Amino acid sequence: MSHRPAWAPDEIDLERPAPARMYDYYLGGSHNFAADRELAEKALGAWPELPQVTRANRAFLRRAVTFLAREGITQFLDLGSGIPTVGNVHEIVAALNPKARTVYVDSDPVAVSHSRVLLADTPNARFVHADMRDPARVLADPALDGFLDFNEPVAVLMFAVLHFVPDVDDPAAIVAAYREPSAPGSYLAVSHATRDYLPERSRDLEQVYSRSSATMTMRSHAEITALMSGYALVPPGLTDMTRWRPDEENALPDPLGGDVERYSGYGAVGRRE
Repeated sequence: MSHRPAWAPDEIDLERPAPARMYDYYLGGSHNFAADRELAEKALGAWPELPQVTRANRAFLRRAVTFLAREGITQFLDLGSGIPTVGNVHEIVAALNPKARTVYVDSDPVAVSHSRVLLADTPNARFVHADMRDPARVLADPALDGFLDFNEPVAVLMFAVLHFVPDVDDPAAIVAAYREPSAPGSYLAVSHATRDYLPERSRDLEQVYSRSSATMTMRSHAEITALMSGYALVPPGLTDMTRWRPDEENALPDPLGGDVERYSGYGAVGRRE
């Protein structure tokens, strides 16, 4: 029987690995359990570069959110936000506009617990405990009422979450359900794992995640593009996430030498016309 840390909510099944806590492990975090670490190590056996991939995803998030804030977006809905880490969305946008508002959404109890502690004294950010695959539930949550105004442009963020939505759950319909109530001038930002470069390794990684609380479905460039239907992609479109508007002035050396195959992740930002 696994030891339950004092910070672990009672409702968590310590024996069932969860992608959010595995992600935390890749980033060097401490909010994960033995089962998460065990499966994460198997994932690293299939894809040793996962720590670099997760950091590249966070770097893409920073660039995309900075772009959106500079475009004048003041409302952010971060779906599948995960366990809080350095450089959260509300912190990025506050540096550019202290009045910007952020709502985080996640279903993992550890993410819920730590996010609520983090945001307790942050008036411009709120947290919703819900599954992003249930847009009606998310959009009807009282935390959004009077806080996010969908009659004004809003940025919907889906970083590294859609590949945890299987085809049977109709990810395109989920994206559309968040798009439809949003005003013209709203945005969608997405990062998504792809099988385009290394299909055999991709299948191995998907097999590992089949043992977690959320299966993984790595998709092709065309499939991910289709998920963003209804949005006009801003240049450079859907591209390797390390190549989406790189911050060349402040960039650190690429730990993978610019090898997009080992990252195998696309990123894009689209605008609703």
